[in-house]
Amino acid sequence: MDQPAIDEVLNRPLSQELLARDLARLAFVALDGTPRSIPIGIVWNGTEIVMCTATNARKIPALRRNPAVALTIDTESHPPKVLLIRGRAELDVVDGIPDEYLQWNGTYEMTPEQRAEWEEGVKSLYDGMVRVVVKPTWVKLIDFETTLPTAIEELMQRQKDRQTARLS
Repeated sequence: MDQPAIDEVLNRPLSQELLARDLARLAFVALDGTPRSIPIGIVWNGTEIVMCTATNARKIPALRRNPAVALTIDTESHPPKVLLIRGRAELDVVDGIPDEYLQWNGTYEMTPEQRAEWEEGVKSLYDGMVRVVVKPTWVKLIDFETTLPTAIEELMQRQKDRQTARLS
């Protein structure tokens, strides 16, 4: 998928709404070769999705071995709204707590006192973290109203083609 097509999908209002959410599911290949899908906090910075994790997280060696990833960001309502993203994970080990980690956690409802306590707890737990950065190389937005999963789109096109052939 070329960058203008990716940008067109990501700049749609629904995509922007989904990218503003705090949580996605990250899919990757584990060290044992089996697939994994985990919930993880995200921040969209306008060009990349940034996730932060502990330096000893089990996903880090797996992502180093195979950086190909997929992300799903969706809603809980019906019909679901889904943003599918593929890309490659770049790992950036940083000292201290990345701003993105504090940013994505900032949308949870906390009093200022709870927030200060939470930040102190985080800072005392982590000496450093890993920023997992994904630049989208493929995207698809599904809203089940104007856009559908590819398989359903293909079935609907076949049905339309059959109807057209009958009328000919």
